[in-house]
Amino acid sequence: MRELELVHDRVCSALGDPKRLMILYALADGPKCVNDIAAELDTPQPTISRHLKILRDRALVETSRQGTTIFYSLADRRLIDALDLLRGILRDRVLHQATVVAQSGGEPIE
Repeated sequence: MRELELVHDRVCSALGDPKRLMILYALADGPKCVNDIAAELDTPQPTISRHLKILRDRALVETSRQGTTIFYSLADRRLIDALDLLRGILRDRVLHQATVVAQSGGEPIE
């Protein structure tokens, strides 16, 4: 039970914001500085910094310094694999529900 509580506290709560998910995907290609992430996601730099702090505090991203610039990277590539798996499950569920609706004549089945 304690392990599940830790997963929820450290991982699930950190992934509870779509912008943080987008940041993780932006880092899937390799380390980036906050300004590069902000530009890629068309989001103000202070907003990205706030989200990166949460991801860093939960040990989902790591930092390295090159001169005065701090670069962020994924702490573990499996995060992207897990997110892709969840996206695949969601896609399959949506497709299944759409099929059920189509077969029922357009009325949603609960």
